[in-house]
Amino acid sequence: MLLCRFQNSLYCDGRMKMIVLKDIVPAAQNNIDTKFIILDKGKTTLEGQNKVCLALVADETAAVHFQLWGDECDAFDSGDIIHLTNGIFSYQRSNLVLRAGKRGKLEKIGEFTMSYVETPNMSEIHWVQDSTNSKKYMQELVISPYSHIFPPIL
Repeated sequence: MLLCRFQNSLYCDGRMKMIVLKDIVPAAQNNIDTKFIILDKGKTTLEGQNKVCLALVADETAAVHFQLWGDECDAFDSGDIIHLTNGIFSYQRSNLVLRAGKRGKLEKIGEFTMSYVETPNMSEIHWVQDSTNSKKYMQELVISPYSHIFPPIL
């Protein structure tokens, strides 16, 4: 049994621990280890020579926009349960998205059987830098409880 001393610590016994989506914050580092289900996937577009698509993903605590890049666009689909290792939650072309980035890894670990919520959507929150620590962000206000890109599933 793995016991962690601090509830919000990213590391436990020297290993990165799983973080729930409601606890992610914008950062310029790859340190997010989480699990989610893909609820919806937008169309694939080209940015230069690279394929890009946006997806709505969620866990039992929150939802977020997730950017798939290159071969990831074809490898994953709605209903897939994904384990993200070393992910990053940051601004990409003025949109706040969770993504694997260059150092992250995506792995399909199941299909269709995962509890989730669609609100709050962490990409629909306006974040501001912490006045006491410029490397940290704080939630300022909720832009929308649901995704403005993907309509709620009814």
